[in-house]
Amino acid sequence: MIAGIFTGAAIHEYAAAEVIKSYADNITLFTDIFLRLIKMVIAPLVFSTLTVGIMKLGETSTIGRVGGKAMVWFVSSSVLSILVGLFIVTLEHPGAGMNLQVPAETVQTGLAVSGMTLKAFISHTIPTSIAGAMSDNEILQIVVFSMFFGIAGASLGEKFNAPLVGALDVVSHIMLKVTGYVMYVAPLAIFAAISSVIATQGLGILLNYASFIGGYYVAIVLTCVVLISVGYMVLKRDVFRLLAMLKDPVLVAFTTSSSEAAYPKTLDQLTRFGCSRNIASFVLPIGYSFNLVGSMVYCSFASMFIAQAYNVHLSFSEIAVLMLTLMLASKGIAGVPRSALVVLAATIPSFNIPVAGILLLMGIDHFLDMGRSAINVLGNGVATAMLSKNEGMLEETDTVTVEEVKA
Repeated sequence: MIAGIFTGAAIHEYAAAEVIKSYADNITLFTDIFLRLIKMVIAPLVFSTLTVGIMKLGETSTIGRVGGKAMVWFVSSSVLSILVGLFIVTLEHPGAGMNLQVPAETVQTGLAVSGMTLKAFISHTIPTSIAGAMSDNEILQIVVFSMFFGIAGASLGEKFNAPLVGALDVVSHIMLKVTGYVMYVAPLAIFAAISSVIATQGLGILLNYASFIGGYYVAIVLTCVVLISVGYMVLKRDVFRLLAMLKDPVLVAFTTSSSEAAYPKTLDQLTRFGCSRNIASFVLPIGYSFNLVGSMVYCSFASMFIAQAYNVHLSFSEIAVLMLTLMLASKGIAGVPRSALVVLAATIPSFNIPVAGILLLMGIDHFLDMGRSAINVLGNGVATAMLSKNEGMLEETDTVTVEEVKA
């Protein structure tokens, strides 16, 4: 990452415009390859692990109980993260003093925001074809199919589903092994992603938005502290061991701006931490669709920043409704490119906040997405560990050695 920043800055400073464009277009090949390889693994891994996890959980009452607890925590963590983002942006006022004029005409942001309705969201969650859902990497649709498949398999009893459970378990382990090979490309992908952005935009983009970026990352760090504190209440001192083991997947998510890239490693580390593989395989994929705490921090922070920049004053009740709308809208955008921006573009016009304000953020969205992705991984990891502990399916501390943690 550091090499990418220096290389990108040097190219931006000394290279001709056409060279910069050519470099930025071509160097991102490494990032594209890495993300495509990861996406290649995600669909079969989610299907195999989630199906096996549900089948091994057994009774539908257990599945319903664990799923219900997961959803309660996901909603609670979303509210907490929204409040943190709202508190910091209100305290700092990064948009104050910009005094931008509300544009007279509609500005095109280039974001696909059509269909952001409750009806469209619910319809989109149901796959018409599992093959199509897998080919498009629609995680939420894969989760829905896997849940139906797993519950139906569990209802047949161990006598009938044991061979399938064994086969899918082998598939999941093979996919994790493939992921290990893919991760060798990660350093190149990180270098390419960072150097491309810096080469095109220059280091100045970070300085120009220093107040916004600084406040945003303060909100991200504070949200991390809140999540870890809640985790400590349940896991006690084991939460620090969990953080040590989640370090690598969180860094992968941060540097690649993709929480998907960290999914296989997160699942593997949670299992080694002592979480029940069945619980982890069940909760983690759902969390990737419903536990987007990073996106919640961003949406609350960015929406109020834009309102401040255009001097749009919202009442307490309007802010409350805006935050609730953002939280509900975010639940259906997992896997959508620039998903947090899409939610903002679909939501803020209803509150007389100019959608043109999103253009202020597009240039630095890559750096903001890094924080969003990292905290999403952390939030899902803590949630899975807490649910395993609550269900009495967390192995004792001494089952994982210090050497394994370091590895």
